Amino acid sequence: MANKGGIRIAIAGIGNCASALIQGIHYYTPERCREGVVGLMHREIGGYLPCDIQVVAAFDIDARKVGTDVSHAVFAKPNCTKIFNKDIPESGVIVQMGQVLDGISEHMADYAEDRTFVRSGARELTKAEIIAELKRSGAEILLNYMPVGSEQAARFYAECALEAGLGFINNMPVFIASDKQFADRFKARNLPIIGDDIKSQLGATITHRVLTDLFAKRGVKMLRTYQLNTGGNTDFLNMKNQKRLASKKTSKTEAVQAVAKKRMEDDNIHVGPSDYVPWQNDNKICFIRIEGNLFGDVPMDLELRLSVEDSPNSAGVVIDMIRCCKLALNNGVGGVLEGPSAYFCKHPPVQYTDDDAYQLTEKFLRDHTVKLSVVG
Repeated sequence: MANKGGIRIAIAGIGNCASALIQGIHYYTPERCREGVVGLMHREIGGYLPCDIQVVAAFDIDARKVGTDVSHAVFAKPNCTKIFNKDIPESGVIVQMGQVLDGISEHMADYAEDRTFVRSGARELTKAEIIAELKRSGAEILLNYMPVGSEQAARFYAECALEAGLGFINNMPVFIASDKQFADRFKARNLPIIGDDIKSQLGATITHRVLTDLFAKRGVKMLRTYQLNTGGNTDFLNMKNQKRLASKKTSKTEAVQAVAKKRMEDDNIHVGPSDYVPWQNDNKICFIRIEGNLFGDVPMDLELRLSVEDSPNSAGVVIDMIRCCKLALNNGVGGVLEGPSAYFCKHPPVQYTDDDAYQLTEKFLRDHTVKLSVVG
């Protein structure tokens, strides 16, 4: 049964991932959940269904989104993700102008308007104004959807969450939860944080991890591997600037290294974005190759091609992260949520195998759902 209290979230960055998330919130109605859902890892968490999530504040910097209702902004250019649910009612929540900081890569101005950001002419809100808006809206959790390489912007919104007293979910590869100073500050404020860098439902990284773990468990020596990814959304366009890729490559590479039987030499592993192909839009194509030695040092190799719609692939994971964060808030649990961070993210403070991270997350859900039912 759905929890009537709901979960109030704020979103920084109304791009493709936010679009898929908001479409999903309205797609997974109570009726559809009762019928038996496709695409969710958990139908219900702590009494909360996906439709119990409500967006109450939103920030962006694109002229096509700022000043519009969230229900319209999620479909505005340059968003290009698959539309699987057009039925999003007017929310009454207007997208407000955030701070630009390093949220736009310099090279983005070289592309056509429908492919890149168009900076809004609206006045940037001050930090104090953003914090005031978060408090006024009644938001409980802030989601960070800044572009890859937006180190200043990601830390800015983490600071806003801390000062406004919100839980924080860091979907991007800027190290917040895995930064001890930030982690300690969230702990001191008794605010939950999950991060860093979302691990999609069935994406390139989780698939690469599963295969790497399989090699280790089956006694196959892994000699070298690569993961090459192409896509046509603004995330891939943004990542054409190699200077913005350092944390992304670290996040993805360490996610694979963490489950290898023996850490691979840097020259033998390449994991990361490869190229921007405009006509792919939000479709992401991943190529994985692993070379190794079997019994008797007999060589083998594996090649895999994976094609997924990038943003919906992350949305179900975020829905679970939001509900875990809400359980923590309900139970007075602050700091990094270790199990959920390891299961849902590529670069958590502590890396576990996916099996162990899954068990830790299920234990977190059992423990805190029981506490909630006793308290409530």
